[in-house]
Amino acid sequence: MVQPSPFPYFGPLAAGEVAGRDELRADLVRRMQQRRLTALLGPRRYGKTSILRQVAADLEVEGYGTVWVDLYELSSMADLAGAFDRGMASTRGPLREALHSLAGSLSLQLGVLGLELARSPRDRPDPTLRLRTLVQVLVQLAERQPLLLVLDEFAGIANVDHGAGLLRTELQHHYRDLGICFAGSQPSTMATLFGDRAQPFFSQADLVHLGPMADADVAAIVESGFERTQRRARLVVGSIVVLAEGHPQRAMQLADAVWQLVPEGGVAKPEHWEVALANVRAAVDSSSERLFQLVPTGHQKVLRIVAGGGSVYGTAASVLDLSTGTARAAVAALLGSADLRRDDDGKLRLVDPLFADWIRRRFPV
Repeated sequence: MVQPSPFPYFGPLAAGEVAGRDELRADLVRRMQQRRLTALLGPRRYGKTSILRQVAADLEVEGYGTVWVDLYELSSMADLAGAFDRGMASTRGPLREALHSLAGSLSLQLGVLGLELARSPRDRPDPTLRLRTLVQVLVQLAERQPLLLVLDEFAGIANVDHGAGLLRTELQHHYRDLGICFAGSQPSTMATLFGDRAQPFFSQADLVHLGPMADADVAAIVESGFERTQRRARLVVGSIVVLAEGHPQRAMQLADAVWQLVPEGGVAKPEHWEVALANVRAAVDSSSERLFQLVPTGHQKVLRIVAGGGSVYGTAASVLDLSTGTARAAVAALLGSADLRRDDDGKLRLVDPLFADWIRRRFPV
């Protein structure tokens, strides 16, 4: 029987698989218990969904139900209403029964909005009215039992005219009834949604930023995964930690690549690391090159300088003919898109360490 890898990295982790970030997890649980509106911000593949799944599981022990609404790539009010319909219909157990019962009392059937919107204009429902009704169902349920509402990829609502305003109108008088967590991976858009006075959710939520994992947590996860599968990783843990730079998904990918090479009962050695690193690089290099080619020239220069550890306003910038104005604009854009992050000491880093690794190899000088 083939043994599954202890380092799944292709998607969000299931509740129970999440390790590390214990303080953040406990903080989010408290916030939901206290009904504090919270926006969790972090780059893609940084573990937001995994952490929130674990938070939902922690709260489930206390009787909470969770409705998860994915707002990724919305473009219309119909998309927004459909996201709520799918999220509510995908619940399980007693929560599902309660939602369907409440919806039925309003002559509403969950999970079929997509089919209803495909009807002729005369027969299809008004998505705005349907969304209002769906939110009302959630509010009514929250009056009967503890409920967590996760609005994942909330930045997608920026593409829906009046979408944020409608949600605020329907929810603002019920903030004490629901635990609500907004999650988003586009820092600039999320900052606008909650920090611009013209936006409906201005100052409506506490912003919690998800940073890189601590090196000690990454090391513990790697060592634990190897030990659970009767292997030892001691000799390569440091290499994984250094290259991963706290990126959760990349750390798991690197650890998995080494794990695949070590037989049960074996010890990971430096030669395993060299082969594993070559394999990972071969897997990501083409996508890194495509990503680099998609960004403007000024952005490319900033990425090259930051990946190499230089200053975008120093000697490296002069060598690449990068003007101060272009550098400043590119840094702001790359921070906003979460391609760059700024450490506590002010130093810029690429969020994706394997993208940075590709840049350093592609442009060694």
